[in-house]
Amino acid sequence: MLKHKTLIKTPSIIVVMLLLSACATSPTGRSQFVMMPKSQMVVMGVQSFQQLQDETPLVKERAMTTYVQCVAQAIIDLPSVQKASPDWEVQVFDDDAVNAFALPGGKIGVNKGLLKVARSADQLAAVLGHEVGHVLARHGNERVSQQFAVGQAMTLIESWMAANNTAYRQTAMAALGVGAKVGVLLPFGRTQESESDEIGQDLMARAGFDPRASVTLWQNMAQLNSKQPAEFLSTHPSHKNRIKDLQSNMSRALALYDKAQAAGRTPSCRTPGTAK
Repeated sequence: MLKHKTLIKTPSIIVVMLLLSACATSPTGRSQFVMMPKSQMVVMGVQSFQQLQDETPLVKERAMTTYVQCVAQAIIDLPSVQKASPDWEVQVFDDDAVNAFALPGGKIGVNKGLLKVARSADQLAAVLGHEVGHVLARHGNERVSQQFAVGQAMTLIESWMAANNTAYRQTAMAALGVGAKVGVLLPFGRTQESESDEIGQDLMARAGFDPRASVTLWQNMAQLNSKQPAEFLSTHPSHKNRIKDLQSNMSRALALYDKAQAAGRTPSCRTPGTAK
């Protein structure tokens, strides 16, 4: 019995030490759990981006790439974004799926299908600001850290159950799995998405893009996909709640937009006629 306790106690202490050393604060002031070194996240981001480029062709329309890079550059030039990564790479993938992403290490990817929904430079800036917001707020690190912590906790509980010869081990583990996903991982997903909406709206406004376009973008998204899962079991806020939150932050965003315009930040990115 003592042997089992010793085996379980040692990893428990290690996990507790990791948890205590992983406390951080996001750009919005939210407490975070991030335990992965920045250098490791950068390596993961760069490798993932390279893999995507190996698997998915880039668009051949130069005008489309120039347009997306123009919008992205206005956001990339912001001091807070430069601080996260001084060198950014922006690529447009020949994929009709409505999607975009930003990765640690300064990588931004946009599917050409996104331009069917983000129909103006301002709307595209809302998407790119949101994706860059994930990087600035270290959401990727937070997600990896959460998964590591949950995995370690489940391993410890499994060891405890084995040591105590619990008859209900499989049932308890199944219940913990559901509890972990609903109680820890999914709510953080919604929180991260909402936080990136706020950060992204501020970023686009600081870059000189009209933040009101962020609301229009999500109205377009709502029209594209009117059938959503219940918000409680979704990693993303509902379109309705997303729009409501963006509108509640609009006064501050418009003030940042006016300030950017006064400072001469007026991006001029021509929408390509090839975005169909």
